[in-house]
Amino acid sequence: MDNEPTPPGARLERDSLGARHVPADAYWGISTLRAVENFQVSGRSIGTLRSLVWGLGAVKCAAARANEELGLLSPAKSAAIQAAAREVMDGRFADQLVVDRIQGGAGTSTNMNVNEVIANRALELLGHERGHYRALHPIDDVNRSQSTNDVYPTAIKIALLRDLAELCAEHARLSDSFSAKAASFDGIVKVGRTQLQDAVPMTLGQEFGAFAETLREDRRRIEELRPHLSESNLGATAIGTGITAPPGYARSVIAELNTVTGLHLVSASDLVEATGDTGVFLLVSGVLKRAAVKLSKICNDLRLLSSGPQTGFAEIFLPAVQAGSSIMPGKVNPVIPEMVNQVAFRIVGTDATVTMAVESGQLQLNAFEPVMADALLESIAWLTAACRQLRTHCVDGIEANLPVLQQRMAESISVVTGLAPLIGYGAAAELAKEALASRRSIMDLVADSGLLDPQSLAHALAPGTLAGAPKHPGG
Repeated sequence: MDNEPTPPGARLERDSLGARHVPADAYWGISTLRAVENFQVSGRSIGTLRSLVWGLGAVKCAAARANEELGLLSPAKSAAIQAAAREVMDGRFADQLVVDRIQGGAGTSTNMNVNEVIANRALELLGHERGHYRALHPIDDVNRSQSTNDVYPTAIKIALLRDLAELCAEHARLSDSFSAKAASFDGIVKVGRTQLQDAVPMTLGQEFGAFAETLREDRRRIEELRPHLSESNLGATAIGTGITAPPGYARSVIAELNTVTGLHLVSASDLVEATGDTGVFLLVSGVLKRAAVKLSKICNDLRLLSSGPQTGFAEIFLPAVQAGSSIMPGKVNPVIPEMVNQVAFRIVGTDATVTMAVESGQLQLNAFEPVMADALLESIAWLTAACRQLRTHCVDGIEANLPVLQQRMAESISVVTGLAPLIGYGAAAELAKEALASRRSIMDLVADSGLLDPQSLAHALAPGTLAGAPKHPGG
C-alpha cells in the first residue's frame, strides 16, 4: 500500500496494522475504516445515538481542558480540540460517526471514530489538512490521558442521564393526563372487577387515578437512578490504575466535565471496581422493564374497558385514530395501546440482553458495553415516544360511556357487598343469588324483604358509600 499511488479523492493513513487509503473528504480515519469493514451488523451508526454523541464530545472537551491545565496540551491544541468537540456535541458531525452500534472491542471503535473526527476537524481549525497527524494526533492529543475503558462508560452514563430526564418529563405529562381524566370521571360509579369477575363498586375516577399513581411511582424509581449514573471512572484509563494519566488528572477532568455538561458527576471511590463493574446498567434496565411492563398493564386495561363496541365491556371510548380493518367496514381497533404493549415486549427483551451482557464480563473489563448502550438508549427512546403517543393520541381523548355504566350499575349485584355489614354475609349471598335468578335489582329485593328500612338502604347504596371515601390521588 505504501508504494501504491494514492488515488484521486483519497488520502493515505497508517496504523500498527499497515496503511490504507481513506476518502480525502472524510473526517474519520483508518481506525474507523477498519471498524466499518469489520462490524456490518445493525446498519445503525453511533451517529444516530444523539445523547451518546453529546456525551462523547463532552468527555473529549473536558479532557482537553484538563490536559491543558496539567501542561500536557498546548493552549492552541487544546482550544482546537475543544472547539471540534463542541461541534460534535452539537451534532454537526453525526454523519461522520459511522461505526456500527454493535461492535467488538469494548467500544474502542466508537472512541477512535470520535478521536479521528475531532482530530481532523481540529486540524482544519489550525490550518492543516485532514490526516496531517504530525500536527495534532487522534490518540496522542485527542485521546491523551484517556482510555476507551473510562471514556466510553462515562459517555454512556451521560447519555442515559440526558435521555432519562426526557423520559421522566414525558412520563409526568402522561400521569397528569390520567389525573385530569380521573378528576373528570370522579362522580361516575361503575363495577370494579377482580379476576375478570364483577367485584365491588368504584368510580371511573378512582380507576384512572390509580393509573396516574402507578406512573408517578415508576417515575420516582427512574429518578432514583440519577446518583448511580453520576459516578464516573474517568481517569481510570485501562483498568482503573490510571496508567498514562498524570497525578491530579482524575480530579481535574471530572471538574471540567461538570463544567462542560452542567451535570454533577463524581469520581468513583474505587476506579478499578468502577471500570470492571457494569451493574449500574443492569439497574437501569430493570427499572425500565418495570416501567414498561406496568404501562403495558395499563394499556391492557384500556383495551378491555373499551372492548366492544356492542359485545365487550364498552365502558369507555378511546379516540378513533385510524380504520381498523381491511375487510370489516367500520371496525376501529385500540392501536395506540397495542403499540405501547409492543414497546414493552421489546424492552423486556432488551433487559435480557443487558442481563447477559453484564454477566458475561471478565476480570477488569466488560467488553459488551456497546450492546448495553444500544439496548438501553433504544429502550428509553421507545418508551419516551410510547408515553407521548399514548397521551396525545389516546388518553387525552378518552370519554366515558355513561349509558352503559349507568345500566350496569343498575343491574349489578356487586352492590350487595356494601350491605353485608348491615344484614350479614349469608343474607347478602342469598340476595345475590336471588337477584341473578330473578333478574331483579338488589334494591328491590332488599326493600321487599324488609331487611333494612328505606333510609338505611338508600344510604348504603348511595354512590359515595358504594365507591368508598378515598378519592383519586392528587397530581
